[in-house]
Amino acid sequence: MSGMKIKEQMEILKRGTVEIISEEELARKLEKSAKEGRPLRVKLGTDPSKPDIHLGHAVVYRKLKQFQDLGHEVYFLIGDFTGRIGDPSGRSSTRRALTEEEVKANAQTYADQIFKILDPAKTRIVFNSQWLAPLNFADVIRLASQLTVARMLERDDFARRFAENRPISIHEFFYPLMQAYDSVALEADVELGGTDQKFNLLTGRDLQREFGQEPQVAMMMPLLVGTDGVQKMSKSLDNYIAIEDPPSEMYGKTMSIPDNIMINYFELATDIPMKEIHEIEAGLKAGALHPRDVKRRLAREIVAIYHGPAAAREAEATFDLIFKKGEAPADIPVVKVPGDELDGGRAWIVKLLALAGLAGSNGEARRLINQGGVRLDGQVVSDVDFQVEIGAGRVLQAGKRHFARVEKA
Repeated sequence: MSGMKIKEQMEILKRGTVEIISEEELARKLEKSAKEGRPLRVKLGTDPSKPDIHLGHAVVYRKLKQFQDLGHEVYFLIGDFTGRIGDPSGRSSTRRALTEEEVKANAQTYADQIFKILDPAKTRIVFNSQWLAPLNFADVIRLASQLTVARMLERDDFARRFAENRPISIHEFFYPLMQAYDSVALEADVELGGTDQKFNLLTGRDLQREFGQEPQVAMMMPLLVGTDGVQKMSKSLDNYIAIEDPPSEMYGKTMSIPDNIMINYFELATDIPMKEIHEIEAGLKAGALHPRDVKRRLAREIVAIYHGPAAAREAEATFDLIFKKGEAPADIPVVKVPGDELDGGRAWIVKLLALAGLAGSNGEARRLINQGGVRLDGQVVSDVDFQVEIGAGRVLQAGKRHFARVEKA
């Protein structure tokens, strides 16, 4: 266990949290852990419905790492069983159940990525099918008897759907019940989750009491705002920074965030001490620090966490090369254009963008061109019917950060 005083541990663990139920219970658990020499069991449940981890997910994973650094043990629970139902939190309609194959594939992706953040030696990856799959129907009925329909309808999403006469499937009620039973099965001391998971976390406390266990502490973390500065970070909204993004991509995306959310990112996505973050905030307000320089520091810090300091310095140099000197980076990918895509040595700009992976479809390529977001050898391409003569060294650019060198196959 950490030799750090309980007050100091609490200061670390409280950083960036929205709510802890309760702080007093957490302090007591930390004291008991230190006295008995037993690490706390800290649980996070993840339904593997979206396998790409971004900085929004990393907010809670980094909190897990803080517990590990203080000597505690993390139970990273992959909901391979509950993932077949899907968490209805925040949903306005019944969620499509995942197939077993989808769950397994997504679960493996999570397992591959989390150790960019967590310490493998202090992490136990568990699957809730281990204890949920063996339950028989009588077990499920007994479990369901612990919660009332009225209690379930306290959830905002269920209450709204019920009031609006939209369907709620019976199986959706089982999701928070199963997540709560996960805490019973693991005898969790602490469970972490986003603010949208509050009902589920509190249900875990209730069920643990019913099973004669000391209730877990529920820690709620905020939902990180995406790069647009408005919506929560989400892959579906394309406002995310993935932890597996290449360094230059991660740096560039960070530099694109609005100035007014920089401090939030410093607090939730970096390891900079809060005292220093407060000094940065004061410097920005007083005009003593330039937002651009502060954002460069933020981008370096984030890239260094996932790729190392050397990669962060290189990403910054690449960013400067593109945006200060107007040059393309030297290591851009080369795309070989097959002969059957050429007409007299030329290729249609729309098709070329898709072939080069700079646009997901012809429609997206047209939109990029119409918005002035496409350049060929540094010159804006505004004609969606433009035919590109393919030759050695021609550089195609989409947006600010995406490049490809196009050559004949």
